[in-house]
Amino acid sequence: MASWLPETLFEIVGQGPAPSKDYYQLLVTRSQVIFRWWKISLRSEYRSTKPGETKETHEDFLENSHLQVQIALIFGARILDYVFNLCEGKFDFLEWLSDDLLLSILSYLDLEDIARLSQTSRRFAKLCTSDKLWEQIVQSACDHITPDMRALAQDMGWRQMFFTNKLQLQRRLRKRIQRQGSQRSSEL
Repeated sequence: MASWLPETLFEIVGQGPAPSKDYYQLLVTRSQVIFRWWKISLRSEYRSTKPGETKETHEDFLENSHLQVQIALIFGARILDYVFNLCEGKFDFLEWLSDDLLLSILSYLDLEDIARLSQTSRRFAKLCTSDKLWEQIVQSACDHITPDMRALAQDMGWRQMFFTNKLQLQRRLRKRIQRQGSQRSSEL
């Protein structure tokens, strides 16, 4: 399965913690962890400092606690954990799927499963509350969606529309149609 993966598995750049102005890049390929740095300083002793680079195989990185500490300080513990998992061959293949494909898959889940999945990551929280997903769910639950229903859903949101009971939706649709009728008559 690893052969399906691109050459670059992960890349992040960032600035060191204050008061540092140094820049860092962390690149994880299929076979190496590459850590690069650029010293940014006004002090004369650092002006001629060249950028640096450390390359480690995945196995060597797992043993290099000094490099791990640097990565945790600069990019945080979550990034270090993610890089650790990549080096151990634990790939999150869901991360490589497009949002449209994931939304299509999510539309087949039960509501309880969508609620649970939304709590697993920021990406899934965003997808599980997106109007695109709830539009698909409403369309699969309804036989026919009228243009008035579609306009109401765009006003109130597809998720809200799904969870609103039928009587309330009918009232809102009637009010919307009445407003549109009164607007048209006032324009004439």
